[in-house]
Amino acid sequence: MVGISHSLFISGKRIAAIVITTILYSNMAFAQFPVKGRVLSADDNTPLPGVNVILKNRSGSGTVTDVNGQYRISVPSDTSTLVFSFVGFTSSVERVEGRQIIDIYLVPENTTLNEIVVTGYGTQTQKDLTGSIASAKEKDFNKGNFTSPDQLIQGRVAGVQITNSSGQPGVAATIKIRGNSVLTGSGLPLFVVDGVPLSGASARPNSDDGDSPVGNPLNFINPNDILSIDVLKDASATAIYGSRAAYGVVMITTKKGQAGDPQIDVSASVGISSIQNRVKVLDGDQYRQAIPYYGVTPGYDKGANVDGLGSILRQGKQQNYSIGISGGNNVGKYRFSMGYYDQEGILLKSDLKRFNASLVANMKFLESKRLGLDVNVMTSQYQEQLPIIRNQGSLVGAGLMWNPTDSLRRKDGSLNILTNSGNQNPLALSEGYNDNSKVTTILASLAPRYEFTDWLEAKILTSINYSTGNRRNSFAEWLDTQNHVGSASVANNENLTTQLTGTLTFHKDINPNLNLNAVAGYEFMRFTSEGSLISVVGPANGFGNFGLDYTNYLQYSNAGNRNVSSFSNPVTELQSYFGRAVFNFKKKYLLTATFRADGSSKFGTDNKYGYFPSLSAAWVISDEEFFQSGLFSFLKVRAGWGKTGNQEFPAGSSSTLYSFYNNGAYGQTNNPNPNLKWQADQQINFGIDFAVMKKRLSGTIDFFQKTTTDLLYPTYPIQPAPPGTVVTWVNLDGKIQNKGVEVTLNANLVDQSNFAWTLGINAMFIQNSVSGLSAPIYTGYATSGAMVQVIQNGSPINTFHTRKFIRIEPTIGQSVYEDDGNTLYNFGSPNPTSVLGLNTMFRYKRASLTVNMYGAFGHYLYNNTLNGTLNVSHINASQNIALQEFQSSVKESVGNPVQSSSRYIEKGDYLKMGNATLSYNLGNLGKGFKQARVYFTAQNLFTITKYSGFNPEVNTDRNNNGVPSLGIDNQAYPVARSFILGFNFTL
Repeated sequence: MVGISHSLFISGKRIAAIVITTILYSNMAFAQFPVKGRVLSADDNTPLPGVNVILKNRSGSGTVTDVNGQYRISVPSDTSTLVFSFVGFTSSVERVEGRQIIDIYLVPENTTLNEIVVTGYGTQTQKDLTGSIASAKEKDFNKGNFTSPDQLIQGRVAGVQITNSSGQPGVAATIKIRGNSVLTGSGLPLFVVDGVPLSGASARPNSDDGDSPVGNPLNFINPNDILSIDVLKDASATAIYGSRAAYGVVMITTKKGQAGDPQIDVSASVGISSIQNRVKVLDGDQYRQAIPYYGVTPGYDKGANVDGLGSILRQGKQQNYSIGISGGNNVGKYRFSMGYYDQEGILLKSDLKRFNASLVANMKFLESKRLGLDVNVMTSQYQEQLPIIRNQGSLVGAGLMWNPTDSLRRKDGSLNILTNSGNQNPLALSEGYNDNSKVTTILASLAPRYEFTDWLEAKILTSINYSTGNRRNSFAEWLDTQNHVGSASVANNENLTTQLTGTLTFHKDINPNLNLNAVAGYEFMRFTSEGSLISVVGPANGFGNFGLDYTNYLQYSNAGNRNVSSFSNPVTELQSYFGRAVFNFKKKYLLTATFRADGSSKFGTDNKYGYFPSLSAAWVISDEEFFQSGLFSFLKVRAGWGKTGNQEFPAGSSSTLYSFYNNGAYGQTNNPNPNLKWQADQQINFGIDFAVMKKRLSGTIDFFQKTTTDLLYPTYPIQPAPPGTVVTWVNLDGKIQNKGVEVTLNANLVDQSNFAWTLGINAMFIQNSVSGLSAPIYTGYATSGAMVQVIQNGSPINTFHTRKFIRIEPTIGQSVYEDDGNTLYNFGSPNPTSVLGLNTMFRYKRASLTVNMYGAFGHYLYNNTLNGTLNVSHINASQNIALQEFQSSVKESVGNPVQSSSRYIEKGDYLKMGNATLSYNLGNLGKGFKQARVYFTAQNLFTITKYSGFNPEVNTDRNNNGVPSLGIDNQAYPVARSFILGFNFTL
């Protein structure tokens, strides 16, 4: 018994030891280590709610992130591995390795093919497109402070060249989509904001005191309110807009409310600006050396050392604030926003202030929720203080030409006004000239819609776009060195566009293999424009000094020298019928057919209607069973053809028009032309869309040919002409052709959770030619009234055409020209043969750097600032000259006649650092501030170019009878370099 008992005792000890050991190992195995952190998007640093966080190889163990992207999980050991996964993002695997806080950045998958694109009266996914359409979302926009939406995509879209030809705040840019075919008008694309086509006209009145740069018709839109911009480029995409789509269509979609708790988005920034590049002129010491060198009057040395241009330059301040409030649920969503923008220009007395507010609401009614209502209201007022920038008497020209040895102020502090002289004191010109404008705009639309079924919807959109502008300018009597009385003017403009559009949309699978997406509609638009102007000069003793601007007591002026005028343009009406059908067979064979009929009151009685068809097709080769490629993950080919039109010319041009004059007089100003018709544009496009390396590299290649015919042109009588002979608008024989290739490449070079690097490149290579004209057309005024551009057969449009400069003859200092200047020659084109855009983003954890560069190559510019403002002859009039002229190896005579010639034609190639932004995602700050982000942006950081002017992005308006010039530089407002500090957050 004893032996047996002892044996049992020993066995019990062993069992207890085994049990204890098992429990200890079990406790060690199940020891829990807490891990927490946040999961954010590597694309824009925003938190990701609903991300799955699980333990690798342990089913059922995991959690999901909350609305702020935060998670908390317990792991069994510090050697555990976590897997983070979320729809639309690449999964991330992270070993714990003892860390208690693990922040993760998920890289978005290449979902471009499934992105929604606005195509006009509807939407499609990128994969289903058959036309050439480029799309930019908010995350793709340029960073920084901008006055209008077009600047958001500068350098971002292949085939689109945006030229900011002036640094003046609020001035319109030159926008060309797939080249230049503009014989008359602005050549701007049609802008459509939330389904409402804009008229393209600015309500800011033109000045009665010169031809300052025109206002930007897009200034009323706050760029912070924009969600996406889609650019329709080829005719198969733009034909749905028919007669107004010849220069392309830009679809702007604003932000809408999202279902969920109310939230407030706040953004604020401040910045400073200064001149980016100076035109080199003589300083005081160099001017003193030049006086004896050129043998001019020694008295021109006034003894000082003054920077004329610098006296009117400043460091401009800017501030930008925006707030958006949004929320709602599945049956009603809303967004309300307000913004304030204030930018000082780098020239004295030039600035822009903008106040804007918008309200967007999307609601559903009835028990079925099939009745919907969309409400959009956008209001804005911007105020401008405008410097005197014009072709004659420009403030910039005065600053450049000022004698650098002459003081700007006398010893008593008064301004140095030079009477009986052509020299204008730039500081006095700035102080004595006042020019202020105010433009108020409202864009409102109401769109009820009803879903009859899940695949059939009717919608009626009504809209109103009203804009009124006021402009007041005055010229001080002490600046009026001839009459000493001063002058003033007040102008008012009013534009109104109304729209009614009805559409019926059908989207249904006809059978398992065939889907039809179709829209049919009717549209009626009405455009009115009217205004008035009164300009006066002071009485015999001048306006005096009463502490008021002259525009506040115009009645005090000289009654015999008052000029009063007003206008009311003929009302233009546009009636349209349109339809589009997209057939999708087996999700890989696509066919799109579009047709639009436009009837316009602008055209002659024999051609009231124009018809604009298009047809395009696409084949998704990568979805074919026979296509087995380890390289391509997506491959689609496209082909399209279509016709569009252009009606950008004055209202009533096909009719007999009369104008009223002073004292009961009136006269005919336009001859009728019942045969006047649409200017037609026909375009062919072939495209390839592809993605390789598991969609880490994607791109698009498009080949296009656009031909413009039936050119709208005003024929003016050849002088001398019989009394009463007036302009007649006609369709010219001839054509303008643009053909080329566009390339877009986007690459996710590195896509790790802590580090990412993306690169985007877009380029357009293009050729322009003119043919079939019966006679050359001249435009582009340079010095002394000579024109230096021609539109003629066999050459690109606006080709430079002038004397051929050979040299300065050393013995006499005179210009030598080919054939003594009697023959004019062609000297290159202002149209670039290639346009480039480059953007890249680097991200390391919460910090990111975004860079955007753009450029243009293969074109020439005419430096009329050098030709007419800074040539050597000016030193003989006690004015400044260009440094390069003084440093020339050959001495030029001050008596050398000032003539336009190839001497002033320069290569226009440039590459510009448009903007660079360094940002840091602060995340949530306390319980109130969410998604906080701080950033620093540099705009127009540098430009690589050999052009000697202020800026190679130049296009001063030097038109001839409405035929635009291109690439001429004439005393333009210099471009500014800006540095901006900003932050944004959500409450």
